[in-house]
Amino acid sequence: MAAPVIGKKIPDFAGETTAGRWRLKDAAGSRLVLYFYPRDNTSGCTKEGEAFRDLAPEFRKARTLILGVSPDGVASHAKFKEKYRFPFELLADPEQDVCKLFDVIKMKSMYGKKYLGVERSTFLLDEKGVLRQEWRKVKVDGHAAEVLAAARSL
Repeated sequence: MAAPVIGKKIPDFAGETTAGRWRLKDAAGSRLVLYFYPRDNTSGCTKEGEAFRDLAPEFRKARTLILGVSPDGVASHAKFKEKYRFPFELLADPEQDVCKLFDVIKMKSMYGKKYLGVERSTFLLDEKGVLRQEWRKVKVDGHAAEVLAAARSL
């Protein structure tokens, strides 16, 4: 599937979240941060979620919603969200449809073994669902603050 293009509207998509069924059109009128992460309860993914959690009040002031996305199921997401008190929803994408829409499934390597997995990536959409900025191969340190600055600049 082709990667999304900055300046183009993202097609509507839907999935189950920690708060029930969610569609992209539910975010209409708000900016949206979609951050894709490999797995619940891993060190890097926890650190990234905590960074977005800690800046959530600032994102709210910037009229920006946050939605985390990974292939884990809703039950795993619910435990992860509760454990770390994330004030935003997590979307379950076990079939990786949303991950494929955003072209974040990449060949990865761990301990010499190659596998397909989620490349840590973040996308910023405006109030009309148009992609305004993307970050790929994200390094967690300072990332949430960089995304917040971009959201404020829209």
